[in-house]
Amino acid sequence: MYIIAGLGNPGKEYENTRHNIGFRVIDRLAEQEKIQVLEKKHKAIVGKGYVAGQKCILAKPQTYMNLSGESVRELIDYYKADEQTELIVISDDISLDVGQLRIRKKGSAGGHNGLKNIIAHLGHDNFMRIKMGVGEKPKGYDLADYVLGHFSKEENRIMEEAADRAADAIRKILTDGADAAMNAYNRKVSE
Repeated sequence: MYIIAGLGNPGKEYENTRHNIGFRVIDRLAEQEKIQVLEKKHKAIVGKGYVAGQKCILAKPQTYMNLSGESVRELIDYYKADEQTELIVISDDISLDVGQLRIRKKGSAGGHNGLKNIIAHLGHDNFMRIKMGVGEKPKGYDLADYVLGHFSKEENRIMEEAADRAADAIRKILTDGADAAMNAYNRKVSE
């Protein structure tokens, strides 16, 4: 059983912000796979279904970004998933260009508080993640203001396509493994 957790903040005021791209990917995948993500449990809104023939839980933690690990830990424990092979976390990344994907099997939080909290709750950084590029913070901007800000119209178009690619990347991970997905999706959008 795979746990696919898209990170974000609950509440209307955070909808479609850079920090909530994980929620957008979960919504896109749920829509494509006809999975209803409506049930409130494990400090998340979850939906159960099949993605690429694999039983999955799609989750949008409702703990606010900085406490995402609380929800992920509960999901892992409840569904008895192997966090190193059956957990996929989707988060925003300001070090990647808008729309760029980076799939990793492990690694540091890279300054991302949601990933930092998940690592703290799991006790290791050995889990798959899909980092969604939201662009570098402009000089002089406050980081929190930037990641809680909205995309421009053009960036939004690019992120819609990126959400589709991320959903495809998740299916690739489930069918062919993380290495194959990394080879297929870890490149610049313009390549």
